[in-house]
Amino acid sequence: MTFKKELSDRAVSLFNSGLNCAESLLLSTAESLHRCCPFIPAVATGFGAGFGRRGSVCGALTGGIMAVGLAYGRSKPSDDRDRPYGYARELYDRFQKEFGSVLCRELTDCDLTTPEGREKFDKQKIHQEKCVNYVSRCAEMVAEMVEAAAPERA
Repeated sequence: MTFKKELSDRAVSLFNSGLNCAESLLLSTAESLHRCCPFIPAVATGFGAGFGRRGSVCGALTGGIMAVGLAYGRSKPSDDRDRPYGYARELYDRFQKEFGSVLCRELTDCDLTTPEGREKFDKQKIHQEKCVNYVSRCAEMVAEMVEAAAPERA
């Protein structure tokens, strides 16, 4: 099984187990990079459903950007930030191009701040019908970035 498939399958498995989109992307990547810590996935919780159900930037994307940060982020102010910023922009742009938006409320067509929106989300099975795909594809994009730059990381 390829790294891309493993990361995608693990992210989807975590998502289907009850973790939110952001938590799933971050934890699956942390596990694959052997960079787990007691704060993961908790640090990603508030990013789910577009920042606490606000419908802003998709949690899969924000989790993916945090995951790219695990792989390439800096540890001190003197470290280069251009490379991780570039990966974050690339992931954002690829996600937007593929799905037509980066906003949760547009991707799901639900206002998750309301009981009606959450009911619509459940009744229309948006988690299974749409969000699983966002999580899966975003994990694949992250995996491609990690694989493509793997020699640089060594």
